[in-house]
Amino acid sequence: MRTPDNDTPRLAADGPGQAADGPVRRCILAGERAGRDSLVRLALGPDGQVHPDVRAKAPGRGAWIGVTRAELEAALVKGRLRGALARAFKGGDFTVDADLPGRIADALERNAMDRLGLEAKSGTLITGSDKIEGAARGGQLRALYHAADARDDGMRKLAQGWRVGSDREGSDLKGLVLPFPRTILSMALGRENVVHIGLTDRAAAKRVGEALDRWLHYIGPDSLVAPCETASQGASALPASGVPSAANN
Repeated sequence: MRTPDNDTPRLAADGPGQAADGPVRRCILAGERAGRDSLVRLALGPDGQVHPDVRAKAPGRGAWIGVTRAELEAALVKGRLRGALARAFKGGDFTVDADLPGRIADALERNAMDRLGLEAKSGTLITGSDKIEGAARGGQLRALYHAADARDDGMRKLAQGWRVGSDREGSDLKGLVLPFPRTILSMALGRENVVHIGLTDRAAAKRVGEALDRWLHYIGPDSLVAPCETASQGASALPASGVPSAANN
């Protein structure tokens, strides 16, 4: 599993069930332990189906996974997922649909985009090359992201400003290229022509970094438009959780 650069612990050894920043859970397929914010919860819904619960808020029994989509699909085909879920759910009848891996990917993507939208509304997220460069050179930038169709020269300019402002000239500090074109980012943030995104609050950068890291880890490197580089220092019929409420069943 990838570990984000903000030092959020992704794995933990067997032992106390508490990471430095929250509870630790065990992946039912890989056996690795990690903080809840690094894993994906699967919940048994009132309809008897297994649903992604990426915000870990659904009631009832749950199980945690930290594998990639490809690994999950293989476990689903071979029956390993069903066996692991049966143990986690303590038996009982449940249904695992073949489209569960895709629904998890969709839910994680929505969660990451929602996180960006919330930070935009709170004022911790800035767009526009000039604003981001000013924050970067002023030592205020905490995270940097680029649209998939961002120009190389624009990305290099902002990365250089970030290195200068953080006294890390000569390092490989740079932004993360997201697998979204500017049109998608613009729609998600409700702004025009969003090519670059900067975060100026450390806590906000951590929240966004965790949401993006969990999604990008799950979909795997083959789904990325560029290698994952240093990204931070320190609409569907289902809700974002992916779990239907009892009222809808």
